[in-house]
Order: sequence, then structure tokens, then C-alpha cells
Amino acid sequence: MKSSLENLNIALVHDWLTNHAGGERVLLEMSELFPKAPIFTSVFDPKGAASFKNKDVRPSFLQKFPLLKLKRELLVPLTPFAFEQINLSKFNLVLSSCSMASKGVLTKPGTIHICYCHTPSRYLWEPEVDSRAKSGLFSGLRQSVAYKMRIWDRLAADRVDYFIANSNYVAARIKKYYQRDSVVIYPPVDIDSYEVGSKSEVKEYFLFVSRLVRYKKCDLIIDAFNDLGLPLKIIGRGPDKKYLQNKAKNNIEFLGYLSNDEMKKYYQEAKAFVFAAEEDFGIVPVEAMACGRPVIAFSGGAVKESVIDGMTGVLFQEQTPQCLIDAIKNFDADKFDAKQIRRQAEKFSKEIFRKRYIETIEAILKNHPISQDKN
Repeated sequence: MKSSLENLNIALVHDWLTNHAGGERVLLEMSELFPKAPIFTSVFDPKGAASFKNKDVRPSFLQKFPLLKLKRELLVPLTPFAFEQINLSKFNLVLSSCSMASKGVLTKPGTIHICYCHTPSRYLWEPEVDSRAKSGLFSGLRQSVAYKMRIWDRLAADRVDYFIANSNYVAARIKKYYQRDSVVIYPPVDIDSYEVGSKSEVKEYFLFVSRLVRYKKCDLIIDAFNDLGLPLKIIGRGPDKKYLQNKAKNNIEFLGYLSNDEMKKYYQEAKAFVFAAEEDFGIVPVEAMACGRPVIAFSGGAVKESVIDGMTGVLFQEQTPQCLIDAIKNFDADKFDAKQIRRQAEKFSKEIFRKRYIETIEAILKNHPISQDKN
């Protein structure tokens, strides 16, 4: 670790540790950079977030209520209070990983709080994109507290000293909703776990990998492939799985949850990877590119920061089945160079993330020195 950080008492903070999605991958890299730093969170499920079972994880009082680890809908309204109860008085550097409430921790005046923001909470600020606050179990509860949570969320953002955004797209949203500037550092993708397969291995199916929830636009992709009749393989699980299976025709195969090693073969063999969500970054398209496969994606969100139209994939302009159908009909896999696609993916490696993250923290500390006293 760099000398300017060695003597600091550092705490990591994360919304909740119940699975291992994109935010948890970022936190894991942060924890590897600062292995002595404890991780404060609202609730911790060692089974769902097994990568952290040997870490110093310190959950809030909400851990005493096991149902909350399973029903995140109930957890959301309670997290602001939970994070405000966490005692961080002995730490002089707090590094949060946040898409919800962890940025709202209370720190001493001499403490610097740097927040890696995955997104300002979509279902609070952009319900037209993420409608989870209006649908599903406990939707009435979520809607009833959304207004108050928006007020709290905006005030909590003022407690952060410096923001890091996971994309230019998120940086613009941080500026819009929080009136704050941010540095952009793309999240880490485990590029070394993937490699380009041989051209002879590529098959005729298209691939979609996602959590099966509405805002990922799974139904849009299924509607398009129902019409096209082309083979589509879907990897992932989620609350909408049964609904989507009932909707899909026989050309669409659901493979369920697979490990990264199991997914690699499907990435390598796919004719192309399909992606229709408006995402804050989008790790899975980069994983597909790490295997040398082109991506057919909706151009909204941050995907256009990783997928280069005409070089590493094809971007379509509207989130409609017809627009995706047209993109697939005009797609020619032979026009894409697998090695060139791989080189683009390498720009989002874990090594680059670690280097930029440390450099950014050191630059902040150089301009905003803090006491080396461990209180």
C-alpha cells in the first residue's frame, strides 16, 4: 500500500451484502486494496455473499432480523436509520460503495468520506426506468416512503466529501440529482478469467445474461426473439423467471444460474451477446467482449462507453422489440474482429481499476490532508 495511506484508519461501507453483483465486485477490490479495513453494512448473508465470509464484516442492528436479508423490499426504508447509527468516530478515511443509503453514514469533521457511487437510487429518482417501487410485493410500502427517502437521499449526498462515479452516465446523474461533481472510474471486470475462443467454436445462438427483473428488459428481448425465431440462451435467475418462461417460445432456452467458469463457454460460443437495459455501466457486455464476442445493445445508459458501435458491437436506438429485431437482422458477425473486441474489454480490467482508485484517493488526500492520528 502506498505510504500516504498506510497510517490512516480506514473504514469501508456498503449498502448490503446479500449477493455478489456488480457493486459487490467493486467492494471486493476495495477490500483487497485495504485488507485491514472493516466493512460496515446494513445486513450480511455469508451464503449469498460468500466472497466476504473471511472479511471483517460488521452489519448493523438490522442483522438481528433475518427476514430482511431475504426481503430487500422491507430493508430499503430502514437503511437510512441503520447507517446513521454506525459509529465511525475512530476512522479518518471512510470509503463507501453506494447505490442506496451507505453514503449517509455520519462522520467526524476531520474525517474524509469518498463515495464510489454506482448510481443515485433509480427507483427514487427515475421510477420510469426502474419501476420496482411501484410493483411487486410491498409496493405500497415502498411508494409511501419514496418521497421522504428522496429528501433523505439528497441530504445524505451532502455528507460525502468526494464522489467517484462508475461511468460518465452516472456522473451526469450525480450532477443532476445531487448537484455534485465526480471523478469517473469504471468498475473492475475480471478480464483474466475470460479468453477468446476459436472461431470454429462459435455457434448460431445469441446470448443474454441478466438478473430476471423487469428493468433489465428481459421481456423486450424475448418478444424480439419470439418474432425472429432465432436461438436464444438466457443465463440468470430472478423473480420474473416463471413469467418470462411462459412468454418464451421453444427457440428460447433458460439455463438458470451458472458460475463464471460455466458461463465462459456460452460467451465464447455465442454468435453475439444481446443487451437491452439502460444500465449505469453494464459488466456482462464487457465479459462477453473479453471472450471476443460482439454485443448488440441499447445505446442508452453507459453501455456506449464500453461498446463501440461498428467495432465491438451494434447499438440500437430505441427500447422496442422492433428496433432490436432490425439490429439483429442487419447484424453480420463476420465483420467483427475478436482480438480487437478483446482489446477494448481490457480497458476495464481490475488492475486498471485498482490503479485509478488509489491514484484518485491519493490526489484527494494531497489536496485535502487529514490527520494521521487514529483517534
